[in-house]
Amino acid sequence: MDARFTAEQEEIRRTVREVLLKRCGPEEVRAAVRTDSGYDGGLWTTFAEQLGLPGLALPEEYGGIGCSATELALAGEELGHALAPSPFLATCVVVAPLLLALGTQEQRADLLPRLAGGRATATLAVPGPCLGDVLGLTGDNGGDWAGGGRTGGVQARRADGGWRLYGQVEQVLDGHSAELLVVAAHAGGYARSRTLLFTVRAPAEGLTRVRQTSLDETRPRARLELRNVAAELLGPEEETGDVLQVLAGTGDTVAAVLAAEAVGAAGRALERTVAYVRQREQFGRPIGSFQAVKHRLADVYVRVQAARSAAHYAAWATAHKPGTAHKPGTTHTPGTTHTPGTTHTADTGDPAHTTPTVPGERVGGLALAQALEALRVAAAEGIQLHGGIGFTWEDDAHLYFKRAAGDELLFGPVHRLRAHAADAARLFEDGEVAV
Repeated sequence: MDARFTAEQEEIRRTVREVLLKRCGPEEVRAAVRTDSGYDGGLWTTFAEQLGLPGLALPEEYGGIGCSATELALAGEELGHALAPSPFLATCVVVAPLLLALGTQEQRADLLPRLAGGRATATLAVPGPCLGDVLGLTGDNGGDWAGGGRTGGVQARRADGGWRLYGQVEQVLDGHSAELLVVAAHAGGYARSRTLLFTVRAPAEGLTRVRQTSLDETRPRARLELRNVAAELLGPEEETGDVLQVLAGTGDTVAAVLAAEAVGAAGRALERTVAYVRQREQFGRPIGSFQAVKHRLADVYVRVQAARSAAHYAAWATAHKPGTAHKPGTTHTPGTTHTPGTTHTADTGDPAHTTPTVPGERVGGLALAQALEALRVAAAEGIQLHGGIGFTWEDDAHLYFKRAAGDELLFGPVHRLRAHAADAARLFEDGEVAV
């Protein structure tokens, strides 16, 4: 593989960072999380109208730009660097690929242009506290999280020629503000158990949404109560296997982008700490000049750089996995006019600079584990080396630690991410190790 980014990919990174530097400083972040939506709607509109960020990885026929997971991860890294609260993760990374993969032609034509244009946001609502299980990152997404024919979860039944949903979902990312809800529900009872996805457009009769207090305020969550809510089945067929397979396939992209976000946040946490130890003096000189402090920060730097390499490779591997189309064409740079009919490609165009991944290779979970660990260590060291100020609410150090802890709670602890990757690779089975 060619580890270098193309000029267009670097331009995406630069453009997103410039907007965030102007519109998403520490004070703007704190103000945004206190709004009703939990993010700056004006900033999201700017991203949509000027950069096309919501449709970055969507096909052009649905109003997108047609980029790959690599570009999505680069944008995510900059958003993570700023700790920007936005519907980017739930809408662009989680839901959009599900609609593209499972939706009918009519559903895709109706919903995807609205998401790509920033006119609507979306989220995935699944029973259970950990999205890592549903997306196949921390275990086999066998469907028990959707009710499994037992008490709990969300139940779906046919009524009046349509579908009705009944149940409750906790910890839904952006669930209080998203206009489109993709709800995982159980249908068929215990004997014919199957997991299906349904779309619900909010507000809807029988739907109650309550914003919850979350550890990480930059990722707001909500509780959804569905009482015979009218819903539309996502897709033409009621095939449980297809739904679970698509969710697991989406999980690798989600993990790669989330890893890039965590790396961006970890890098910023390290930058803040280095700047502070250079100016904070003790015993007549900056504390950064002490060898013990240098060694601790050097260890953090190594972790962050290793995690960044893993995240970039995961994004590249996801974009080049078998079945992913890459057509040579004209690349698109955010902020410029895009000519219909041209196609973006993450490759350099030279076959000598491309290397296929191992068929079926899934490295997103491992990259996410390494990135979350790097972020947790960078944030913890930042709090410690900031001294007393690092433990105060006024300083931003705690925001990075909360991002690390919150993402682990939502997408799976590091040890489970690694354990599932080891099981998938048959690492501890007798005989030859498959990697």
